[in-house]
Amino acid sequence: MAYRPKSIISSWRAQSTATRILRAWLGITWVYGGWNKASDPQFLDPAANNYIGNQIRGFVDISPLGPLLNQSLEHATLAGIFIMIAEFATGFATLFFIVPRFAALAGFFTSFGLWLTVTFHVQPYFLGSDTAYAVMWLTYFFILNNGNKGYRRVDFNMDRRGILRVSSLLGLSGGFIGLGKLFPNAAADSNEKDGEGKSGQRIVKLERLPVGSNFKFKANGQPAMLFRTKTGVFAYSMVCTHQGCVVDYSRGAKQFICPCHGAAFDPFNNGKVLNPPAPKALPKIKVKISGEYVIFA
Repeated sequence: MAYRPKSIISSWRAQSTATRILRAWLGITWVYGGWNKASDPQFLDPAANNYIGNQIRGFVDISPLGPLLNQSLEHATLAGIFIMIAEFATGFATLFFIVPRFAALAGFFTSFGLWLTVTFHVQPYFLGSDTAYAVMWLTYFFILNNGNKGYRRVDFNMDRRGILRVSSLLGLSGGFIGLGKLFPNAAADSNEKDGEGKSGQRIVKLERLPVGSNFKFKANGQPAMLFRTKTGVFAYSMVCTHQGCVVDYSRGAKQFICPCHGAAFDPFNNGKVLNPPAPKALPKIKVKISGEYVIFA
């Protein structure tokens, strides 16, 4: 007789208190992560500072996966949709005990990927949560894998009922993404459209700008870059003061370098000119931290 997955209630009863706490925390957190993105009107809006593509650009220079991230920029919107579906599906699968081991592995690889992408250079490592979540997901996977033998077969029960259960994850994920669009987060929907540079205007959430990272945005229609260090945040225009070319940031050299005439600037010393022919430092853009956001000061 084919093995039937446990009901939602019985799956919770069969687990120890410690496992229930771990399962609930991981499942709820991943669903919340999906909702946080689905209800953010800027997440899939290419004209907004908080657009997923802008976030990816900000991680290119700090991630060992930089070249891969650079290649994904042209598909940033699709990547954003995939991330939302994956977070919702992983969270619901964990809470409802649908393909639980597969969900645990998905959660682990998501956290591991976020570590390589977002928090790889965060020092000390425990200030970034991605490594902690990777360990929690891996622990939950081994609990399922080494526990009741029934758990080991539940992921592979792909009869008609099993297929319907897996399909329900996609339906729930799509439904919650739709609800997020119907009920957007008003706090996230500030006037962050390619920043006019107005005082108080939001640029990016702090959680998307870990210590040691940078973030590209626009101020008064011009490209700019925001930096976050242990001491705070600062930003510069990326328009070269020589002939108006857009400079690039070299993480290795920790300099802005102009691709047109070779001028170089030091963003960690007030945008100072390091190499001519630029006549003066890069203009500084006034920014500050306000709550969970970096805003124009």
